[in-house]
Amino acid sequence: MSEPEVVRPRRPAGAVPAPAVPWLSVHPLTARAGFRAVGEVTLPTHRIWERALEDAVRDRGDVYFVELSALSFVDVAGAEVLADAARRFGERRLVLDRPPAALPRVLGLLWPGLPAIEVAAS
Repeated sequence: MSEPEVVRPRRPAGAVPAPAVPWLSVHPLTARAGFRAVGEVTLPTHRIWERALEDAVRDRGDVYFVELSALSFVDVAGAEVLADAARRFGERRLVLDRPPAALPRVLGLLWPGLPAIEVAAS
């Protein structure tokens, strides 16, 4: 008996593939206090982002680094969570290392004057 033939559905010409599911992974930094975020911050990934920033607030060091060079996007709700975390930093510093270009602009526009946030280019 021969193997059954596998029929794969064909996508109609001009059909757009389904969008990828947003994802976010967070990894602790090894050489300094902080984490590296990879992916994007959108509604499906907010819980991960919120937990990572809660851990940052609980850390009692003077400086906490958030390495964002591999983060492609942060929506406004994600920026709000970041601003809220920064407000709870008090005299400590929250260093955003290479954030997506729009993030510092959104923070400056909607939450100006957050003294805890420092943006580092490298």
